[in-house]
Amino acid sequence: MTFTQALLEAIESLNGNKMRSGLTVLGIVIGVAAVIAMLAVGNGAQASITGSISSIGTNLLFVFKGSDTGGGPPGSNPGNGSGKNDRPLTLGDADAIADPFAAPSVEAVAPAIQGNGTLAFGGEKSTTTISGITPDYLMVRNLELAEGDFINDEHMLGRMSVVVLGPETAIAIFGHADGIVGETIRIEGQPFRVIGVLVAKGGGAFGSEDNNAYIPFTTAQARLIKRDLRDEVDVIFVQATTPESVAQAADDVSNILRQRHRTPIGDDDFTVFTQQDFLKTFETITGVLTIFLGGIAGISLLVGGIGIMNIMLVSVTERTREIGLRKALGARKKDILLQFLTESSLLSLIGGIIGIIFGWLIAFIVGQVAAATGNNFVPVVGTDAILLSTGFSAVIGLFFGIYPASRAASLEPVEALRYE
Repeated sequence: MTFTQALLEAIESLNGNKMRSGLTVLGIVIGVAAVIAMLAVGNGAQASITGSISSIGTNLLFVFKGSDTGGGPPGSNPGNGSGKNDRPLTLGDADAIADPFAAPSVEAVAPAIQGNGTLAFGGEKSTTTISGITPDYLMVRNLELAEGDFINDEHMLGRMSVVVLGPETAIAIFGHADGIVGETIRIEGQPFRVIGVLVAKGGGAFGSEDNNAYIPFTTAQARLIKRDLRDEVDVIFVQATTPESVAQAADDVSNILRQRHRTPIGDDDFTVFTQQDFLKTFETITGVLTIFLGGIAGISLLVGGIGIMNIMLVSVTERTREIGLRKALGARKKDILLQFLTESSLLSLIGGIIGIIFGWLIAFIVGQVAAATGNNFVPVVGTDAILLSTGFSAVIGLFFGIYPASRAASLEPVEALRYE
């Protein structure tokens, strides 16, 4: 028997039991669709997170107080080091890092202090992160203004009561993010004039930049965010001259701080993180999540394979006399084996093709729902997910079809013809 003959007979056999074949295929359809949709969601989440981090620049470094003994980025709680006697970061440290002779690979430096506070306008209130920053913060963090101006040296020298709002913060207290420049809001009960609104950027390494309020560093020091030392800062943002010089910039920053803090190598009281460090951490997390989701969906494929084996065993029982007649007329064991393996593989192949279509459709719907709710999340249906799910379904069709096919091929012609 040739493969073409086996294929035609398999189609004829499956066509003779449409309902049963359809229900068997449904198990594979659900499994393949689930694998593709889950992997698409996982890949989309990874692309969304890494894209948000990369959007603030690939040549950015973060300097925190305290050594990194927690095994991960300390960005979720900047300014709180792990050592009890860690020397805090200061404006002097930031000035030393900004020295082009000491750190030629550093383009700009932006120290910041951060705290939480309540913003109010009219009857609306919102609690958000308040950051005391310098004029270089705009360039270093790769921010853009939607309207108005950013904090400048005049605001710093005069300790002026001015604020730049993230779009989410503006919407929370004004109901909209445009046409609010010149309005006066209250931060912790103190009046501040809005001078600018930022362009929406989404989440970053320290949460959403869109839900922040930025005031002059000197104003924050004097009136809102108190620290033990007058010139203490929570974090120093450093911009390297080029993405290729990030490693050299990290070494320059570390050497400068070791000299200033008089700490030996290996006993640093500070931590320098790069964008690549954050990207690797988040990629690891989302990679594990994707594998986990794909594994759960793979269970559906396994269940579908068991369904194929069950139906093929029923088919062998129903067609015992047919198998006996074929063998009596000269059909070889491998012909019977090929016939039943072809049927199980065909069931799996049809289910895989339909499953790909449904999986893509589910991913598309998830993307549309995310877009409708304002989330920057696009599921990514990768070629690897399609090949993995269809290949796995084909293997399952063969694997779970081997036992029924072998059982059919092993029937004795006389016993099979005598079967009622």
